Amino acid sequence: MNKSMLLVSSLTLVIGIGAGYLIFGSDNASEVTTEEENQPLFYRNPMNPDVTSPAPAKDSMGMDYVPVYADSEASKVVGTVKIDPVVVHNIGVRTAIAKQTSISRTIRAVGRVDFDEERMSRLHPKVEGWIEEIRVDKTGQTVAKDDILLSIYSPKLVSTQQEYLLALNYVSTLSKSPFDEIQRGAKELVKSSRERLQLLDVPEHQIKALERTRTIQKNLHIHSSVDGTVIRIGARQGQFVTPKTELYMMVDLNQVWVYADVYEYELPWVKVGDEVEMTLASVPGKTFKGSLSYIYPYAQSKTRTTKVRLVFDNSELLLRPDMFAEVNIQADTLENVVVIPAEAVIRSGDRTQVFIVRGPGKFEPRIVSLGIESNGQVAVLDGVDAGDEVVTSAQFLVDSESKLREATAKMMDVMKEGSDGSSGVSSAKAMDHESMEEVDSSDMPMTDHSEHATQEAHDHD
Repeated sequence: MNKSMLLVSSLTLVIGIGAGYLIFGSDNASEVTTEEENQPLFYRNPMNPDVTSPAPAKDSMGMDYVPVYADSEASKVVGTVKIDPVVVHNIGVRTAIAKQTSISRTIRAVGRVDFDEERMSRLHPKVEGWIEEIRVDKTGQTVAKDDILLSIYSPKLVSTQQEYLLALNYVSTLSKSPFDEIQRGAKELVKSSRERLQLLDVPEHQIKALERTRTIQKNLHIHSSVDGTVIRIGARQGQFVTPKTELYMMVDLNQVWVYADVYEYELPWVKVGDEVEMTLASVPGKTFKGSLSYIYPYAQSKTRTTKVRLVFDNSELLLRPDMFAEVNIQADTLENVVVIPAEAVIRSGDRTQVFIVRGPGKFEPRIVSLGIESNGQVAVLDGVDAGDEVVTSAQFLVDSESKLREATAKMMDVMKEGSDGSSGVSSAKAMDHESMEEVDSSDMPMTDHSEHATQEAHDHD
């Protein structure tokens, strides 16, 4: 009975010890492994990444050294770094998302607002005469189409009115004639006389008044043929004018031209139809949008620039001729390209790279091929995809860490190769040493035997 109780107790004790080891021993082992994995490799000076320490320390300014940990995941990209999230926040790392959009090269130039030559109009009289009344007598006045500008007395217009009245009377007299040809001739005479008045720019309302009253009018009106603004007046009241006299010069300012000078090295990027943005000091905070309509086929000899013509809408009449403006021509537009902030790019020698965020505090260097750069954005032709998160601030500190990691990895590879070679040499040396010991041990008995024989011969003598 006592033996069986002792056997059961011993067996229970062994099982308890084994279970305890399996439960608590494995947990302790995992904790130790985790702690070992979370131990920093070394500590780095936050102000000078080249200065490191194997133990926690402070720099001359009292700042704690930054711990550098081994990556929890094996990265296939050399130079990938992992920094504590707290440190990432302290050094001011900012990121941006790569977007797929359109980008264009911006060509900046100084522009000068001018009249639209296609909307300019000059008014000349069709007959000689004297200006009896002038209604629009100031430059800058806005006129509408068919507005009365002035009245003119012309003997030729008076005689033409007389001819038209005679033709009308002739038709009414011959209306009862039995001869159709005579009636037809009278009607054709009326028609030709009326057309002559129209060709001399006699307004329609005055022709109808002449037909209604059958009274010759001394002064005939000259009307505006366009909507616009008067920019020059060529005659005054009482002045004798001829068809060579320019009475008015008018222009429609609802659309204006802007002339800009483009340098020779920028000219290959410019083409007709490019979108243009313009700002003026007189209209702060407003950006005008237009288009490039023409590239002049000659250059300016003094400035070595080529003039281009831009078209802008001016329905609000904010753009005044001879104003100076800052012009941005959006040339060489690329559609559906990956765009990142230009500040994210690190140019080092012949390499151009960015850092991609691979996780919290984990950054991967990426070699990129860049396209055009404009307005703080740069097109990435290869190396970054839309949606990737790139580092835009403090990336030089990350780059320094990456280069140190890369150099350390290369050094470790060399040391590993050297250790493998040295182990082979050591094993060879060990084999040689063992063989030498075997030779020495085989020779030793022979040496002792010869010495013993010599000693016996001496004693015999």
